[in-house]
Amino acid sequence: MMNSWISIPEQSDFSIYNIPFGIGSTGTTPFVCTRIGDQVLNLNTVAETGFFKDITTDLSVFSQRTLNPFIALGKSVTNQVRIAIQKTLTDENSPLKNQGDAFMPYEKVEMHLPVEIGDYTDFYSSIEHATNVGKMFRDPDNALLPNWRHLPVGYHGRASSIVVSGTPVHRPKGQTKPVDAENPVFGPTKRLDFELEMGFVIGKNTQIGDSVSTEQAEEYIFGMALFNDWSARDVQKWEYVPLGPFLAKSFASGMSPWIVTLEALDPFRVPGPAQEPEVLPYLQYTGEKNYDIHLEVIITPENGDENIVSKSNFKYMYWNMCQQLAHHTCNGCNVHIGDLMASGTISGKDQESLGSMLELTLGGKKPITLSNGESRSFIQDGDTVTLRGWCAKENLRVGFGEVYNKILPAKS
Repeated sequence: MMNSWISIPEQSDFSIYNIPFGIGSTGTTPFVCTRIGDQVLNLNTVAETGFFKDITTDLSVFSQRTLNPFIALGKSVTNQVRIAIQKTLTDENSPLKNQGDAFMPYEKVEMHLPVEIGDYTDFYSSIEHATNVGKMFRDPDNALLPNWRHLPVGYHGRASSIVVSGTPVHRPKGQTKPVDAENPVFGPTKRLDFELEMGFVIGKNTQIGDSVSTEQAEEYIFGMALFNDWSARDVQKWEYVPLGPFLAKSFASGMSPWIVTLEALDPFRVPGPAQEPEVLPYLQYTGEKNYDIHLEVIITPENGDENIVSKSNFKYMYWNMCQQLAHHTCNGCNVHIGDLMASGTISGKDQESLGSMLELTLGGKKPITLSNGESRSFIQDGDTVTLRGWCAKENLRVGFGEVYNKILPAKS
């Protein structure tokens, strides 16, 4: 057990066992930071005291606008930084006790997108979600396409429109084809949806032609964040044949500001579901590669109260991160530090654990009722959608905070 001299609320996501990394600012100058309880610790201020001099000589990484240079130091260094922070925050004689200017209340810090994302890939790795969608749009008796159990299905998304939590999102416009119309029409989506996802950040470069095995994969994964891959379902239905998602996905995705390291998540490993038929050798793995991460989705109407509409868990994922990365690189595709890969919608086995409005309302046929009496088939203007995630085990709690976006009307 570790106890910090910093006051930490009992159910805080940011316990001494976490020590995530992010980019914050209180003015015009950003800095690398971590969070402990309700306090943000400016790691650039800490670095200027010489605290990290025995770990790395490149202290400039703590004053950058993204975590990419810090991550590039490698896990042998970044893990030491995390452990050093843990140790000093549990040391009653810590020099940081006299470094009051390094700490600041979380509400006074502006958080930024934590990494420069060069490329973004979205997977489709929840068998429950894929089955639910397949039943809605294809043969209910053959919901999964023939390839689904053999490889992690994915597509390359748009990195430029990934935004940090708190950024408002305008309702997107595009072509849709009404059921009773001969031709498509253009206008704002009428079926705006969230997708409950987790993302992982690449922490090590590869060269074109290189492949990363499932055994090596964790060396290339720096950490994880909450991710909401916003979707325009009516636009998607009309455009996705034959090449897949395009405008229905590229308008915005929300990412939480804190990256939680794999090392912090290590106590929460669990076995993944049985994969049948047996996967090809390059996708086989050993050990526990899934994580027991509790997830919630909240809809808050404008001037209204929070409504929890989904409670799910990352442990349900059929394809794990190591398999996703191994498949992504098996053809020699190179990856770079800061690249983001998302899980795809995370749905569980019951109605309360579905990860999208598409599933929760059966494509809009069964609207959900909010606490104020309003109903929702899909997300309306003025609604704020929040994703929360955390791990809890005995006396340990490690969480991700939240990612939220408010929906604004489409721009004219």
